[in-house]
Amino acid sequence: MTQTQIGQCVPNISEGRRLDVVEKIVDQVRQTEGVQLLDYSSDHDHNRTVITYVGDLAGVQEASFRLTREAVALIDLEKHQGAHPRIGAVDVIPFIPIEGVTMKECVTGSIALAERINKELNVPTYLYGEAASRPSRKNLSNIRKGNYEGLREAIQDVERHPDFGEPKMHPSAGATVVGARMPLVAFNVNLGTNRIEIANKIARNVRESNGGFKHVKGMGVVLEERGEVQVSMNLENYQTTPIYRVLETIRREAARYGVVVVGTELVGLVPQQALLDVADWYLQLEDFDPDQVLENRLR
Repeated sequence: MTQTQIGQCVPNISEGRRLDVVEKIVDQVRQTEGVQLLDYSSDHDHNRTVITYVGDLAGVQEASFRLTREAVALIDLEKHQGAHPRIGAVDVIPFIPIEGVTMKECVTGSIALAERINKELNVPTYLYGEAASRPSRKNLSNIRKGNYEGLREAIQDVERHPDFGEPKMHPSAGATVVGARMPLVAFNVNLGTNRIEIANKIARNVRESNGGFKHVKGMGVVLEERGEVQVSMNLENYQTTPIYRVLETIRREAARYGVVVVGTELVGLVPQQALLDVADWYLQLEDFDPDQVLENRLR
């Protein structure tokens, strides 16, 4: 019996306000055979959309290329403004092994896609995560340093040359980062204040790069439409650093400034176990077994 092969891809595109444009880009995934669109979520303040789909690796690669081709045609970074760091119309394309797929296969697929994007669309591409060509590029933020505006000049430095393509940004689509990683939790905490310096201080305290939680990246973001600020995070290993631990730390840190947590957000999809861990902790369950979840017994 042939084993089911399921790979996941979660591209982040630099458009979250023109929803008609988002739909045209997402349609490229819908129309790709062998791929199932699971979710897409747009954020006005970030001006960014996260798209999630699964399928066999060949289908996922094809959907990712079609999506990128459409985004390059429709998004102009010269006119883009948003709170989230970005260097390209399609900012990042991570491949994620789910079932019957190895990390090595995801790395191979991501490298092939990065090469094709450059060759056919003339967009310079970088490799990150498990596909990184050098240790410094495993971390996405190192590649994205300076954002689109800064990379336009910095790309000419030897250390900032793309993995595929000439050291020159696409005139409207910038550059794209492609790679492979394990599943992560994109988790945001909204604060009842408009003081961005508070969100920035809290983000510095919880992220790994400043001595905070392991496998946590974070930054402060202004939510102009809501008159609030946000600690926007990626929890890259929810088993090592669970959601509840980060949330409670942020709650305590915010209280030092007389600020409360007014809400939280999950961006895209999240592994079920990450939420079960939260329920287990907050409910103080004794001897909890995932088999006690009804849906788990029906599978």
